[in-house]
Amino acid sequence: MLMAHPAVLRDLIERYEDLQAQSAGGAEVRQPMDDVAYTLCVSTGTRNVEAAMAAARRQLAGAQGCGGSDVVGR
Repeated sequence: MLMAHPAVLRDLIERYEDLQAQSAGGAEVRQPMDDVAYTLCVSTGTRNVEAAMAAARRQLAGAQGCGGSDVVGR
């Protein structure tokens, strides 16, 4: 299975959490939030955003355990 780059996962988690904090803003936040949730699911091979967030965090923790480098091949 392909794995998303740690920097991409960090960005997606951050964007989702930022949009979630703004979710009281209404419909203008819903579509971007759905788009980020979809991308997280595709990036982690999951089917719902809760599982995607958990998988992304696990992947990031694993990447940090291997030196935490964002450089491919390191």
